[in-house]
Amino acid sequence: MNAVDRIIDDILAVEGEEYTDNPADSGGPTKYGITQATLAKWRCRPVTPAEVAALTREEAREIYYHRFVVDPGYVGVLELSERIAAELVDTGVNMGPAVATMFLQRSLNALNRQQRDYPDIAVDGACGPRTLAALRAYLAKRGTEGETVLLKALNCLQGERYIDIAERRPKDEEFVYGWLRARVAL
Repeated sequence: MNAVDRIIDDILAVEGEEYTDNPADSGGPTKYGITQATLAKWRCRPVTPAEVAALTREEAREIYYHRFVVDPGYVGVLELSERIAAELVDTGVNMGPAVATMFLQRSLNALNRQQRDYPDIAVDGACGPRTLAALRAYLAKRGTEGETVLLKALNCLQGERYIDIAERRPKDEEFVYGWLRARVAL
């Protein structure tokens, strides 16, 4: 099993296989963690809740691979760190890849020792060559311990975002415990 398969299997384990349509969930109808909106974007057309319910595990895997690994540029991250890539993919699934990438960019900027280790990068949500170069330089400088510190920073930002979401949309308080339990790892 390769790294991408492990990452997607871990996400599927967290998301579960059941179809859900919780009225409090802003994502609406969901199966394997794939929302109706995500499935509609994937299929390039509107989809019904019944189509979400009929989603296969194989198609869910394809969606995860293309929409949450390839499209946001995380294949490049995966070449540098499976752990960081797994965190970004997981966060991207739950919050959107642009948010996950901005967490990475913010963290890298905060950890570059006032640009002594590498230049600041734009916090634009695009995981391009400059973001990858900064990550490469950071990991070269800080090694395995630095990888762990960066993971902590990413998880801190993710946890803060969950609290912020619940404060802005009280109906989402129903999900905060589960998000923090399943998504934020130390």
